[in-house]
Amino acid sequence: MKSQQLKLKQLDRQIEDWEAIKQKYKHPPRSGWIKTLRKAFGMTAEQLGLRLGVTRGRIVQLEKAEIEDAITLRTLKKAATAMDCELIYAIVPKKYFHKNPLENIIQMKAKKIAKKMVRGVSHSMSLENQSIDKKQEEEQIKELTQKLLEGSHKKLWQNK
Repeated sequence: MKSQQLKLKQLDRQIEDWEAIKQKYKHPPRSGWIKTLRKAFGMTAEQLGLRLGVTRGRIVQLEKAEIEDAITLRTLKKAATAMDCELIYAIVPKKYFHKNPLENIIQMKAKKIAKKMVRGVSHSMSLENQSIDKKQEEEQIKELTQKLLEGSHKKLWQNK
């Protein structure tokens, strides 16, 4: 478990940097990176096509595909290389927590599962006139969350 926590902390440090970039540059240029950079370099679609070994028409298709989120990473990387650029990408958690974001996501997932499990049992018990109060329910959720976190994290991702 310690090595898993160490890995999470190392990734958290990287994610902090990416999160700052994500906040600063929320959206790519309207015409996409390929077209924006190509034009900034004064390069025609035909010239980029020659560098990539494709036609001008294919470049127009690639630029359109990028805007529509229908382009592959391989194609973006090739286009970037052809313009003497580099493709950089990252997957950053949607819900960013300034301290230990990955660990918090795992904890939230475990708590969500624990709530679902405890509330399911709690509901069945209330139908049999054996309900527990909110404080007891929260304590059971807390205990189950901890047990889930102590086990394999793989189990947390078996269901939505």
